[in-house]
Amino acid sequence: MRRPSLLFRLAVHAAVYILAASMLLPFVWMVLTSLKTDQETLGGTTSFLPGGPPWSWRWSNYIEALRGARLGDYYSNSLIAAGLTTVLAGFYNALAGFAFAKLRFTGRRWLFATVLLTMMLPIQVSFIFAYLIADSLGFIDNMQALVVPFLASGFGVFYMRQAIAAVPDSLLEAGRLDGMTDFEAFWLLVRPTVWPAVSALAIFTFVGSWNSFFWPLIAIDSSSAKTLPLGVAELATGRLVLSWPTRMAAATLITLPLILVFIVFQRSFVRGIALTGVKE
Repeated sequence: MRRPSLLFRLAVHAAVYILAASMLLPFVWMVLTSLKTDQETLGGTTSFLPGGPPWSWRWSNYIEALRGARLGDYYSNSLIAAGLTTVLAGFYNALAGFAFAKLRFTGRRWLFATVLLTMMLPIQVSFIFAYLIADSLGFIDNMQALVVPFLASGFGVFYMRQAIAAVPDSLLEAGRLDGMTDFEAFWLLVRPTVWPAVSALAIFTFVGSWNSFFWPLIAIDSSSAKTLPLGVAELATGRLVLSWPTRMAAATLITLPLILVFIVFQRSFVRGIALTGVKE
């Protein structure tokens, strides 16, 4: 097969970089707008950058966003909910994936097929039953309502099952010969092996929990328990903050945790995606 010419490869790389830059442009515009004054934003100027040197840009917009929009309280609620959901969901999904991939029990295939069927339903459908159960347990309008319904999912179980299926059975047999229980084999042998897949699932879970809007909207009533998406909805109405630069500062603060999580786990994310592409 003939290798593509150097000119063609350069053109492809240039197109990819231009496409990536175009996707970053809205984020860059948001950050730069958050450092402008109201006059610069609404005065009809065409300047892309805020006026003056960087040290004179309006960094106080971020302080005003934290105070005026009460983002500090929303931040802590979202971080606690997303953090707990990510850690616990990673454990439970991996444990269920281990059971489906490596343990033999009656009804295993039918039960796994049922788990897969849940992936075909819109998640909003399950909220009706989740609300009824959460209400009966007294979880409505508190942190449990934001964490417990998302501790396991059809996608998470399927994803971890695919990753754990690639672990050699001989590794588990060696552990059992050494007297390990099934849980010890999972924790000491399987978990370190599939850690990249767990990290990738952690990114999916954290982003999903951080951006969740519909479920907190129906499960949370008090202002003290609201999360960031609900705060953004209030911010968009202009009832709390009227300044557009301050709104952009709030939007930037909301986006930063997602960027940091992906930067920290990006290598594990790529390895985890590749790990789950094996055949049993």
